[in-house]
Order: sequence, then structure tokens, then C-alpha cells
Amino acid sequence: MSDTPKKDAPIDDEARHASKMAKKKAARDRMMATKDGEKGLIIIHTGPGKGKSSSGFGMIMRCIAHKMPSAVVQFIKGGWQTGERTLIEENFSDLCQFYAMGEGFTWETQDKARDIAAAKAGWEKAKEMIRDDRNTMVLLDEINIALRYEYLDLAEVVEFLQTEKPPMTHVVLTGRNAKEELIEIADLVTEMGQIKHPFRAGIKAQKGVEF
Repeated sequence: MSDTPKKDAPIDDEARHASKMAKKKAARDRMMATKDGEKGLIIIHTGPGKGKSSSGFGMIMRCIAHKMPSAVVQFIKGGWQTGERTLIEENFSDLCQFYAMGEGFTWETQDKARDIAAAKAGWEKAKEMIRDDRNTMVLLDEINIALRYEYLDLAEVVEFLQTEKPPMTHVVLTGRNAKEELIEIADLVTEMGQIKHPFRAGIKAQKGVEF
């Protein structure tokens, strides 16, 4: 008997693959059929890795693309003129309100009272934007840092999100070291891990990558 593979073996492989994918699709369709609810989500992007703010701004750009009004309130690094801020203010200000409320990282200002005042002003603006149910999404960029340094009252932030956020408004909170109390009430939490970072190799923050 010849050991030569049958010429139709590749066809058998394709058939097996098609059958496997059909079963996966059927299972996926059954699962998706049970997911028909909608709600305004509390979303947290945290962790030591890069990409927390970038991911938040990506979601804001999705809203803009869908013509859905949104807002951004930047805590801490509001002193930077970032690419996201320039893009939104110059091209999409009719769809996205942008408020840079911070004055820079705490080691740059070296003035705790001023940092606290800026954070509190940012939180007042954030509440205004969230209460406005015309906004589909509100990004609170780096608010976790303000909470970590206790520039804001954590209990107040948690209570507001639980009791005053409109039912269909999404709120995205970014920054390292998200508080457990926020994680507890969130619907979606992503932790960005860090494997390598160019800063450790002596490479500074670069335009188009970090800002």
C-alpha cells in the first residue's frame, strides 16, 4: 500500500476548518442573542503601562465619528498641548467639549494648594459635563491620579457616579492606581501592563507617541 498522502487531504483540512468555524459561529450567535441590554458604562483604564489616556481618547473619537456629543476633562497634565487636544479643539469642537483643567504633574507645580484647587475645579466641570445628558461619553483623563494624591474626595466621586450619572451616559476614568472603591462600581476595568518602556532606555516622551 502506498504511503503517498491523498490528493484531497487539503480539501479535508478545509472542510474540518469550515466545520469548526461554523460551530464557533453558532455558539457565538447563541451567546450574542442573550446580550441585548444597553446602559451607560463606568469605564476605568488603569495600571502601570502606557495607553490609558490613548485608549480613552480612542473611545472619544469613536463617539465623534458617530456624531455623538461628548466631553473631555483633563486633570493633572492639562498644561500640555497634546495632539488629541489640538485635533478636537480645531476640528471637532462642535461635537466634543474639551477642558484642560490641570496645570501639570505635581512635581512640576510644586504647589499642593494650587494642585488641589485645579483638581476641584476640574471635578466641578466634570460633574457639569456628566449631568448634561446630551453627552454620550465623558472622559475624565488622569482623574485617578488626582484621587491617588487625595486632591479630590473619593467618596464624593463614587457617590456622584452612582446617583447622578444619567443612565445612558458613559464615563471613562483614566490614570494609574485606580481606587478599589471605583473599581467596585465600574462596569469595565482594564489594567494596562508594562513589559518594556523606552523611557528606561533614556528615550524621552515624543510627539505622536506620548502627546
